[in-house]
Amino acid sequence: MLIKKPADIRSSEITPRETYLNRRKFMKDAAVAGAALAASRIRSAVAATGEPPAGRQLQFRKSDLSTQGEELTPLKDITTYNNFYEFGTDKDEPAKNAHTLRTIPWTVAIEGELKKERLYDVESILKMHPSLEERIYRLRCVEAWSMVIPWVGIPLASVIKAVEPTSKAKYVAFQTLHDPQQMPGQRRAVLRWPYVEGLRMDEAMHPLTILAVGLYGETLMNQNGAPIRLVIPWKYGYKSIKSIVRIRFVEKQPPTSWNISAPDEYGFYSNVNPEVDHPRWSQARERRIGEFLKRKTLLFNGYADQVAGLYAGMDLRKYS
Repeated sequence: MLIKKPADIRSSEITPRETYLNRRKFMKDAAVAGAALAASRIRSAVAATGEPPAGRQLQFRKSDLSTQGEELTPLKDITTYNNFYEFGTDKDEPAKNAHTLRTIPWTVAIEGELKKERLYDVESILKMHPSLEERIYRLRCVEAWSMVIPWVGIPLASVIKAVEPTSKAKYVAFQTLHDPQQMPGQRRAVLRWPYVEGLRMDEAMHPLTILAVGLYGETLMNQNGAPIRLVIPWKYGYKSIKSIVRIRFVEKQPPTSWNISAPDEYGFYSNVNPEVDHPRWSQARERRIGEFLKRKTLLFNGYADQVAGLYAGMDLRKYS
């Protein structure tokens, strides 16, 4: 290997001082230009086909915990009809506005009452489980619409076991990215930002609870909560925090965004329960996306056999 000494280097080969000092600005400008180009491609794809462009293909195995006998909701509907207030309050706004979110690089701080507190990138989190799994889940949103989505992710329990929470950890708190430049909906006081959510430890450890990084075999689109989000099939729509940047293990019940915003409408537990009406609409029936007629809403979204034991002895009308 030939290494030139300063005396051997011609002046024409030396990077000008002003160029060196502006290197950071150049890299920043290049990143902004790249993001703008990506955003332009997304908008063009949606305008031309009505669908967002495909994500990166994922390698995964089918999970035995998938819901059986349900017709999958088309990808177009899953990626263009969304709740993600950080990008707008109307269902079509996240698909239009979420191109501003930059998901690479991305780190998640895992902290609190545990032995291994530190920052993790998404790949490191996924390595806490042997392989990605595809989970087909029946999912009912709070506004009485529902979908069937083939999520790709890992059990949250795998992450919890890997970071070794202490005996003081009774709850798990989650936080979404707070960056109004990337998330224009945060410029409005629709909710108290950043968006936060929480689970009791046994809910977080349940095998059905996953951290999702993809759907339909591809990485998540931004409007669906990229690059990593929470999916709890018996609480979907109530507890579906997206674009997670912090997971914290705590001793006391953590605040949740919707309980802060509307405590009379959203409790900490917020399970899907057709017998407990929302103050502004009935929870008894739901409309599957793509269908005209409504169907009966199932207790715990149809997962009662698996999760009812978590709430044994609790008044589900009080703890809604």
